[in-house]
Amino acid sequence: MSDAVIVESRGPAVWIRLNRPERRNAYDAEMAGAITAAVESADTARAVVITGSGGSFCAGGSLQSLSTPTTAQMRELYRASLRLFDAIRQCPRPVIAAVDGPAAGGGNELVVACDLALAGRSATFGQTGPRVGSAPVTGATNVMGVQIGEKRAKEIAMLCRRYTAADALRMGLINAVVDDDEVEAAAQRWVEEIALLSPRYLEITKVSSNIWWDAARASFTNGVGMLVQAVGSADMVEGASAFLAKRPPVFPDPQ
Repeated sequence: MSDAVIVESRGPAVWIRLNRPERRNAYDAEMAGAITAAVESADTARAVVITGSGGSFCAGGSLQSLSTPTTAQMRELYRASLRLFDAIRQCPRPVIAAVDGPAAGGGNELVVACDLALAGRSATFGQTGPRVGSAPVTGATNVMGVQIGEKRAKEIAMLCRRYTAADALRMGLINAVVDDDEVEAAAQRWVEEIALLSPRYLEITKVSSNIWWDAARASFTNGVGMLVQAVGSADMVEGASAFLAKRPPVFPDPQ
């Protein structure tokens, strides 16, 4: 497995650490595939914990190639994202997001996909799609509305604001906030609590709770299809170029 993803067993849990801090743990298709494989191979653990490295949780899909995109390349990244989120939902074990820094774009949708989430006090959350020439179609435009309410979810998905961990807790996006240096210890305590429960009936509970995710599945695939059709658009190129150049984007007027 690539060193972009570090997998280790800690007692009853499998810990998956995203390890590309130089790009805030943003994933490309290969890295998303490695995370997916790690989740799928953790079915004999009692729980799975996903966390980041270098002071970041996950900045979502890597934007390095979006300023000069190819359809095949972007199709694979979008599909890899969807496979990752599906793997989390289909994993028979509870999956915990231990958010130790910014969770942006697909990283915020990663939190949406996880069963439980806790965050350090300095963690931040938010979507980036319309700001960088994309759209958050694999969780933020559909399932997040079930979790936190439609109007609030549209605010997050459309306005691309940043929210504190305390904001995320109030909205119901996460379950708990702890001191930054307590994130991993708090996640481990949850693991130990889960380990005392019946894995058989936890799996039944999880599968049953996936009703809204399953209902939104067609929305995911339709959204990915629309994103593929927009590959190379002026909005995509401008959004990604502006992000990489650290300048405000200037999008063309609607037609």
